[in-house]
Amino acid sequence: MRKVVVGLFSFVLLFSFMLGSASAETPLSAEVDALIGTPYKWAGTTEEGFDCSGFTQYLFAKFDIKLSRSSKSQAKEGTEVDKADLKVGDLVFFNTDGKGISHVGVYMGDGEFAHSATDDGVMISRMDEKYYAKRYVTARRILGDDDYKKLTAEQ
Repeated sequence: MRKVVVGLFSFVLLFSFMLGSASAETPLSAEVDALIGTPYKWAGTTEEGFDCSGFTQYLFAKFDIKLSRSSKSQAKEGTEVDKADLKVGDLVFFNTDGKGISHVGVYMGDGEFAHSATDDGVMISRMDEKYYAKRYVTARRILGDDDYKKLTAEQ
């Protein structure tokens, strides 16, 4: 019985270590993690509160990357990216008001994106959540190769 317990403990320890290394922190994920829970604030552009485009603008400014102020104008920056080709750091856009692009977030990989939602503030959501999947419009790649490496390198 003792061998089984020791073996099981070793397996759990090894598995935990493997999981930890699979989700290593990057400069981009560290900045997003630090902002999780920041409240939503209409027209907000600071850590006191963000709207969606204020969040993306603030986040990328941390890396000296300038973005326009509104989600509609951010949707014209960079180059268009097919949903199947999303990379970490791409901007993802949604039509949440029925009038065109009205929401933006940052693709974080594994089908997730970071954004400032009206009810919950800065959070991570899944692209395949029914609400967002139905409202997805497009994505834009604003990071060049050097910026991509800088923001997504494991720390």
